[in-house]
Amino acid sequence: MSNLFKKAYEGAVTAAGYAQIRLDQAIEEFGRDHAVGYPETAYFLPVITALEGTKVERLEQLVPILNKVKTQYLRPDFTFEGARNNGRVTLFAAEVIEACNYLDGPKYEAPWTGFLTDPILRRFGIQLVDFTIPGFAVIIGKAKDTKTAVEIFRNLQGKGIMIMLSNEIIEQLLEAGMTLGVDYIAFPLGNFTQVIHAVNYALRAGLAFGGVPAGELKQHLEYQKKRVRAFVLALGNQDDVRVAAEFGAMYLNHPTITDQPLAKEEEVSDWYISEPDPKKMVALGLELRGIKITSLDLDIPILMGPAFEGETIRKNDMHVEFGGTRTTAFEWVRMVGPDEIEDGKVSLIGPDIDSAEEGGKLPLGFMIKIYGRKMQKDFESVLERRIHDIVNFGEGLWHNAQRDLIWVRVSKASYAAGFRLHHLGEIAIAKLKADFPAIVDRVEIVIMTDQAEVDKVIVEARKTYAARDERMRGLTDEKCDMFYSCKLCQSFAPSHMCVITPERIGLCGAVNWLDARASHEIDPNGPNSAIERGEPTDPVKGFYPNVNEFIYTASNKALEEVSLYSFMEQPMTSCGCFEAILALFPEANGIMITTREYGGMTPCGMTFATLAGTVGGGAQTPGFMGVGRQYIISKKFIAGDGGLGRICWMPKDLKVYLRDEFVKRSVEAGLGEDFIDKIADEDVGSEPDVIAEFLEKVGHPALTMDSIVE
Repeated sequence: MSNLFKKAYEGAVTAAGYAQIRLDQAIEEFGRDHAVGYPETAYFLPVITALEGTKVERLEQLVPILNKVKTQYLRPDFTFEGARNNGRVTLFAAEVIEACNYLDGPKYEAPWTGFLTDPILRRFGIQLVDFTIPGFAVIIGKAKDTKTAVEIFRNLQGKGIMIMLSNEIIEQLLEAGMTLGVDYIAFPLGNFTQVIHAVNYALRAGLAFGGVPAGELKQHLEYQKKRVRAFVLALGNQDDVRVAAEFGAMYLNHPTITDQPLAKEEEVSDWYISEPDPKKMVALGLELRGIKITSLDLDIPILMGPAFEGETIRKNDMHVEFGGTRTTAFEWVRMVGPDEIEDGKVSLIGPDIDSAEEGGKLPLGFMIKIYGRKMQKDFESVLERRIHDIVNFGEGLWHNAQRDLIWVRVSKASYAAGFRLHHLGEIAIAKLKADFPAIVDRVEIVIMTDQAEVDKVIVEARKTYAARDERMRGLTDEKCDMFYSCKLCQSFAPSHMCVITPERIGLCGAVNWLDARASHEIDPNGPNSAIERGEPTDPVKGFYPNVNEFIYTASNKALEEVSLYSFMEQPMTSCGCFEAILALFPEANGIMITTREYGGMTPCGMTFATLAGTVGGGAQTPGFMGVGRQYIISKKFIAGDGGLGRICWMPKDLKVYLRDEFVKRSVEAGLGEDFIDKIADEDVGSEPDVIAEFLEKVGHPALTMDSIVE
């Protein structure tokens, strides 16, 4: 008999016993009818929702679940499978304990995160299951020393791995000055049972993005195996409950690597392995999950990866900044001929950042020359948008906006490590060649910090921007022969498929018609396929037979019909990466819109997170739809339901973001320049009757339109 398997059983007994005590205390203190749940989630208690199919909302519902766990799942079975099943018991027990800890609000304060809300799931979950974030490491325990803790952590960060932390490892990393938190995809969950929040995050990925129904156990376990490439790094001495929790991870198909010695009979090939060398632990975890890291061989003093994509560099932490209304700044991708480029060259015209005072500012021109035998002019904007990702993947680098509106910062830490502007050029060259080998043969970078040079070149760049915009404005759905699909999100929402037209941007907001067309030409077998437009059967609501035929096959025969311009009748499906959500607002004969950035309550009684759980996963839900923000100012915006004039409520930030184009579109639609001010926002309130009173007072046009509900 393996002593390890015995520890898993005894740990599960201990965990279940403590869960029972904690539940009994909670019922005595709060009552059986007391509401129970985590903040900002549509998935109730996710472990129980996913694995049992029970949507727990009151304390009394936990009683039969915990009884079932103890009587049906807990067994003195000292085999590997028995240990995994006892691990499952530990997962349920930890979920019960943590749910009780949240009865009168979260107990965890910064830097500990505790439960990770649905907005955080939406922010990173898509990247996790499409492998943009290549894997998911849970570190539990205490490293032998701080140096080892940092070595493991930085190794994972450099490979772009999502990191969940529990127990003493958090204090070790904080003492060493490591930056943790949501923006770094490194979550210090807390101690002891808080590690369950790594598990309920992983299971929500299946619920939200995989479309796996609640309670479909086999499907959830298979999704965890294939799409959530997680592994556990167990550091320091192992008590029984920790061992049981690690077997809970193995129950979900996630292996454990421990730095502690194991007897020969305790090691389980590919599942539970001892590796005392911290340098090898991470490599072994990647190997066990089949994670292949394709790193660029760059001699630069900073790390690169998605762990730094959400990094924010505050004013006090920056060495230098460019643009952002502080200085003139722009970025520009130019297609050039073979005789106009010196491959691999990085030129700097003007001073480098070591000439700037700490906290200072410089102008910036970032011009990229590209030659490729298959390069086309239309591809310039596609590659230009990638500059945002390229810069933000750099540790201590921050990039915002595009074109001549960019704002870039370099942190003090990265400057001290030796980062200079030529490194930025080297990164861009390597990434563009690696990411676009089919069209990019040669790359040259010209970086300008001389004000006169920036002022001269930006004039030419702006001519290019204007020409691109003018071409896009001239495109309409009726004037093109092809629409394009986008299946980037189908791996986690199998029945979803975006259809992108000149007047309808992808719901993620990142792919317009020209981008999709360019992507298709770059890689015909890639994520964007051409759909011959054909003639519509209903041009107002946007029913196209060719589109429906394509969608039926592409959705695995889940959808027979989709309208491109209506959200009330056969609306387009949503995956989970939409920028905004439309929802019916019947009290005002119109609609409301909320965004990913707005976390408050909306007039339909749901937050963005709750709405996203209803809309996402490939569901076709009349009256609800995920969209890209730019679609709101399209002439085709819900044209089949009345169009722009139906908008009755949206957040203030969205008004600010769209204002100039929104006002222009309102005038074109005959709604007047002041229509945007007739739309309620959170300052008016979120209660339907309050909003209705406001709309009546300002004379909102939706009130006199035909009924939106036929």
